Amino acid sequence: MDERRTTGGGRRVDEGLDATRRTRLANERTYLAWWRTGLTAFAVSLGVGKVVPVLSDTSEWPYQILGAGFALLGVLCVGYGFYRERAVEAAIARGEFATADARATLGLTALALVLGVMTMVLIAIGR
Repeated sequence: MDERRTTGGGRRVDEGLDATRRTRLANERTYLAWWRTGLTAFAVSLGVGKVVPVLSDTSEWPYQILGAGFALLGVLCVGYGFYRERAVEAAIARGEFATADARATLGLTALALVLGVMTMVLIAIGR
């Protein structure tokens, strides 16, 4: 069976090669999404840790701890994004599929949930 198709311009395209190219591009987009998430967490860390205490004239230390937590989340997102991008690329080269590390995704989820709850508590007590 021929795995080639014709494009609108009459050009022949190898389906297998095209699928691999699309998969690599999807992996690159996912890697960039990890970066965006990490950079967003860095921005939140600055806002929570530095800007909110100044604007609200409250005790700084709870916000600094929360800000450091969001910075840690950002570092972990960027780091895991790089690890994941490399693992997926290696799997593509071998013709395999790389599943996400359940421990890593659970850890990131747990950290984000803890930071979210801490944020709600700080808002609720008005510190």
